[in-house]
Formats: sequence, structure tokens, C-alpha cells
Amino acid sequence: MEFTSFAAVGDSFTEGVGDELPDGRARGWADLVAQGLAFSSKEPVSYANLAIRGRLLDAILQEQLPAAIALKPQLLSLNGGGNDILRPRVSIDAVAQRLVDGAKQALDAGIHVILLSGANPSDHLPMGKRISARGDALAAAVHSKIPAQPGLTFVDNWADPELRHLDYWSRDRLHMGVSGHQRVAANVLAALDVPAPDFGPRAPSIQRPRNSAYWREYVLPWIGRRLTGKSSGDTRTAKYPTLERVATE
Repeated sequence: MEFTSFAAVGDSFTEGVGDELPDGRARGWADLVAQGLAFSSKEPVSYANLAIRGRLLDAILQEQLPAAIALKPQLLSLNGGGNDILRPRVSIDAVAQRLVDGAKQALDAGIHVILLSGANPSDHLPMGKRISARGDALAAAVHSKIPAQPGLTFVDNWADPELRHLDYWSRDRLHMGVSGHQRVAANVLAALDVPAPDFGPRAPSIQRPRNSAYWREYVLPWIGRRLTGKSSGDTRTAKYPTLERVATE
């Protein structure tokens, strides 16, 4: 099937954090998928991205998903739960069920759904084993609940061993870098049987902070936001809230 309209919802993974353009705007895998759809289509392709960094799954499903469905795209991507499983207490099964229920909402509206997992950053993070265990449990729970029906494409980036290499991650080690977003875009397009365009060269090696500097720059501020109930996306809005034509030149 050739898709000529695509909407994406989610958190920082789908917003594109870690793949910043020279002007500071986040690009990311969803933007690259939109480009791939546009390059392979004989008709103009339109694209919306309602994802906002830091969002928990309930906010994605209650705010972004209905707005995306209202745009009536032919294709919709759904990812979420990554911020939820970083909380001290979480029901993995409940997160998985809400994800699948959200996908069903879009399916019932006649939209083809890409339900996709994020990549696994745990090899490079403090408390990585705990994060990995929760991510494994979420992936297994989603797998067990996915309905076997046309119109739903599942892309399991969590199980992609290539994406675990540090070169695919940004300076903060939690968000994917340029090459990581390119890899995920290629995974999604392959699952849709759409050829991936040339995304350009992989990013050069990143100068990464030493362990103490890393904690000061990233870990302690993150802990501070958790303790105060704040999020990096509190003052942000969706970068592309309506369907816009994707440029192919």
C-alpha cells in the first residue's frame, strides 16, 4: 500500500531528540520515514508529528492520539511508555495494554498503524540492568497482546542488537543520535516494504563527557526533574501539529 499521509505521536524518541539540525530543531526517525514515503510515492505526501519529549503514555493517548486520528492520516505511528518504565513504580502489563488499546483506536478509525518500540540504551546508562529488565518485560507484554489483524505493523527496535552500540546514541546516552534515528527509520520503512532513501553520512564520533561530568550534566538534572515533577517538555508544543506537505527537493 502506498501511504500519502502520515502522523506520528509519542515522546522524545518520536520527536527526534538527539538528531538536531543546525538550527536546533529536532529531526529524527519519523521525519526520515516521511521523507522515505515521499520519495517513493507518485503523489504528494503530507506529514504531522505531534510527539513531545518527556510525555508519559497517558498524555500521549489522551492528548496526541485523538488529535492525530482527527487528521485522518492513512498511516499513524505510536510509541510510548519509555518514560513510564523509568518511574519508581509501574505496571508493565498495564502500559502494554494501554499501548495496544491505543493502536486499536486508530485501527478502528481505518488508519494503518505502526506500533514500534524504542531502542535499548541500557548498556550505557546508570541502573542499566534495571532499565533493560523493564524494557524486556514491556516488549514481551506488547508482543503477547498485539492483535493479529491487517493494518497493524509492529517494529521491534528494542530487539535490534545493532542499535545497542554506543555509536548510535547521543551525548546523553539516553536518546538516540543521528545514526540511531537513521537506523530506526530504515527499520520502519523496511517493515512497510518501502525503500529507504540515502539519509546521508553517519554522524561523526561524539566527544563524550567523563563519568563525573556526565552525572553533573545529565543524570543529576534528570533526577531533579523527577523529584520536582517537572519534564523537559513542559513548555513545548508539537513541532508539526497539522499535516504538511513533505518536500522532496
